[in-house]
Amino acid sequence: MKRIGILTAGGDTPALNAAIHGAVVRANSLRIEIYGLIKGFNCLFNPRVPHVHLNPLFQEIPELDPTKGGTLIGSSRDYIDPTKKADLDLISARLSKLGIEGLIAIGGDGTLNALQPLAERLPTVLAPKTIDNDLGLNYPSEPDEWVRVKEPGTQNVRYERTPSNAVFDLNHIVNYATPGYATAVLVTAQGVERIRTTAESHRRIAIIEVMGRHSGYIALGTAYGQPDIILVPEHPLDMRLLVERVKHLYSLQKNVVIVCGEGVVDEEGNELGAASKSTDPAGNVMLSGAAEALRERMIQELGDRYFQLYRRGSSAREAIFTRKVGHTQRGGRPILFDRFYAAALGAKAVDLLIEGRNNAVSVLQYHSQNGFHVEGYDANRFRDRWGLIHARQMHPAFYDPLLMKPSRLGIDYLLPIFTDAIGNDDAEHMRQTAFHPGNLAQPYHSINTDIHKRIRYLDADHDARD
Repeated sequence: MKRIGILTAGGDTPALNAAIHGAVVRANSLRIEIYGLIKGFNCLFNPRVPHVHLNPLFQEIPELDPTKGGTLIGSSRDYIDPTKKADLDLISARLSKLGIEGLIAIGGDGTLNALQPLAERLPTVLAPKTIDNDLGLNYPSEPDEWVRVKEPGTQNVRYERTPSNAVFDLNHIVNYATPGYATAVLVTAQGVERIRTTAESHRRIAIIEVMGRHSGYIALGTAYGQPDIILVPEHPLDMRLLVERVKHLYSLQKNVVIVCGEGVVDEEGNELGAASKSTDPAGNVMLSGAAEALRERMIQELGDRYFQLYRRGSSAREAIFTRKVGHTQRGGRPILFDRFYAAALGAKAVDLLIEGRNNAVSVLQYHSQNGFHVEGYDANRFRDRWGLIHARQMHPAFYDPLLMKPSRLGIDYLLPIFTDAIGNDDAEHMRQTAFHPGNLAQPYHSINTDIHKRIRYLDADHDARD
């Protein structure tokens, strides 16, 4: 194999450039050219296939910095429709004309679902990334637990999980943690600490919504920020217990901080934040307002009189406020854990192609005695019997629904990831750059400006525009 293509798909994460860098370094050692495809799968629908040569003369370009967040080659949420054979023929022809003999996609479960039609036409592998930590399996047999149920009176089907008979063991998790997750948890934990001081000073109840969609991993990790209560999508909301816990804590310490995963569900299993049924280009329901929905229920349950008696506000609406950590979880410099293992997984993706492993995934494995290591895993083993890859949910045993905190097993899961997750250079970088005087005088310089100068096309006669 002489030339490999690489693209980033889906939402950005802090560790994408590190994954690209790891792939390029490995390609350099094997004397393989590697082309970055601009704006993810969107590039493949462009007849001119905008791309960047990432390692001319087998040296990585200077713009490729693993400590920078985001992706220097851009991303999009476009995906390939497997039913459109004409489009697939065109894409295959374009990649062939570009000399691409194998393709690496860096993405999550949606990207892995989208790779199947391409993997039938050229060797294609995935290097994982997602702050949600939802690409993987709690145990190898997990896909077999999904069944399809026909909705009464319609032709629609929905997926449901059957009860598991697997013995859960941390050492058996497939893809223990995805690059981007550790940095996202750092940001959310710091956000909890900062919001705590406002709640504490003004005798407030704060509800902080974090990302993760239908997976509670980020919410679980915010335990490092010491919130009082954590709510995760894997356990339906117990409003009675929540109110009792809030009243106890508020009486004791005069403030309460609640972390709420964006995919939290009510007692009937309905998503609190799914008021909007619109979807993104990948087909994911756009979740919005879990924290606000929870706030409204808390206002009703506690009532104005509760706060008036304590002389801590004239109304429940005044005393209870919400915040979203938002897209800051996805951005910025990746911490050491994410940089190191993203690079290792990117390098492993190159090795998988060289080994002839088509439709495979580089995964981060953990063993309690030997620590972390990377392996290759057959993508089909992520699929259920109908060929669909489901986003991994946090194993329910990681959470104590009575304490509304991580269980002992949940703590055991988090410790290997976050012990020593921050490097000395991470703290030093902040010290040197946060208040650098040049920030005041110089405008921001976007990496897109430099990469634009390097973009090339199949049709070199046209102007260079991505």
